[in-house]
Amino acid sequence: MSVSEPDCLIVSRSRRKAGTGASRIVHGVRGADQKALVPLLGAEGAAFALACGFTGRPGQLVLVPDARGVPVGLFGIPEKGQRDPYLFGALAQDLPAGDWQVSVPADIARDDVILGFCLGAYQFSLKSAAKPAKQARPRLVVTAAEETGVAVETALSIWLARDLINTPANLLGPSELARAARAALTPFGADVEIIKGAALDKAYPLLAHVGNGSDRGPRVVLARWKGSNAGKTAPLLSLVGKGVCFDSGGYDIKPSSGMLRMKKDMGGAASVLALARLIMTQDLPVRLEVRLGCVENSVSGHAMRPLDVVTSRAGLTVEIGNTDAEGRLVLCDLLSEAGEQTPDLLMDIATLTGAARVALGPDLPALFCNDQGVAQSILAAGQQQADPLWQLPLWQGYAGWLKSPVADLNNISSRPMAGAVTAGLFLERFVNAGQRWAHIDSYAWNDNSRPGRPEGGDSPGIRALFDAVCQIFETHSDAIS
Repeated sequence: MSVSEPDCLIVSRSRRKAGTGASRIVHGVRGADQKALVPLLGAEGAAFALACGFTGRPGQLVLVPDARGVPVGLFGIPEKGQRDPYLFGALAQDLPAGDWQVSVPADIARDDVILGFCLGAYQFSLKSAAKPAKQARPRLVVTAAEETGVAVETALSIWLARDLINTPANLLGPSELARAARAALTPFGADVEIIKGAALDKAYPLLAHVGNGSDRGPRVVLARWKGSNAGKTAPLLSLVGKGVCFDSGGYDIKPSSGMLRMKKDMGGAASVLALARLIMTQDLPVRLEVRLGCVENSVSGHAMRPLDVVTSRAGLTVEIGNTDAEGRLVLCDLLSEAGEQTPDLLMDIATLTGAARVALGPDLPALFCNDQGVAQSILAAGQQQADPLWQLPLWQGYAGWLKSPVADLNNISSRPMAGAVTAGLFLERFVNAGQRWAHIDSYAWNDNSRPGRPEGGDSPGIRALFDAVCQIFETHSDAIS
């Protein structure tokens, strides 16, 4: 699966060549009174806008004819000191077709306008080509530099994650996800290996125990890349993603309602790919390793069973207390292997627990971290980028809940509480002592459409994590600010 140039943008110098005619303008406005609107529209236009009910509420759009009858847009923007790139996604949905320039006050980052517009323009469809062609859509006028800038590359990276998450499981199994990862990473010079079969069984025994229950066998993606200015001693960033292409729950089968969105259970892998792609497009001076565990959790005669005991790559024995707690089994061997390279920072992203959603809802990924400096960098970046995460504790008092009478630990807690915390504690057992590690438990889905966030797959936290990586490794980037 490749990422194409966004069709929601038009470079200003090529407007006439494209045959679109002159562009129209949208003014970003705070509040709405006669005095503020007259310089933009004239007295009659200002009166018309107020009569149409324009108040300047953030996200409100009103079109007013100018003296020539050409529509001029008024768009309510956030108050000073507030930031919401997603808000500008409403323009991609609500403006009439044509080319539009957006004028905002100097305190509104231009990149926020571009990013939000692109995220709002995202569409996913598998409708037959025989259906009517897509209607003309609004396009944002940008400069040539902006077309290849960090805002557009951020949007394209998120589009990639959204496309993967939205793709139905019958079209995106473990092998397809692995191939999509290779297609996304190799154009930037990454060395990508796809591991399967006996080699996978030997190197990743717990992951294999999950994935071999499906007729669509498991795959592990192992990718390595380094920036053009990254020497041998450049910091090593290791990313791990959960890629469960469909999760039935295994023998501890989910109810039908619980399976409806399980095509999104590879959202961690999709988000890791989005983050890795963004890092590569900005050529950060780091060494990067990416590991994706691509599996399907199925019910079959060769699927894992409750109370199976498996020896992990790290040598710890794990009792399978619940086959629906498979995500941590997919991750733990990958975390062990990543730790063998002693990365400067290890991060994993996974759609891991319903408990995190009960605690934080769909929009806030849960952050678990064993290094408070790293945690603060991520949290601060989330606030700066209007892409927040929320930290939950790796509370060691619950570690005993993972005890097993026959193995080193159980994959499920003995208590029906703190499920996100105990999942993090399970993963921590496979992280080397002293290793800086962050675990992100994400929902990777929008339950309903909002500006910039259409219903379906998504990768919240990616912008924050990218900015945090830049801060932690003190790299220079044009990160959206």
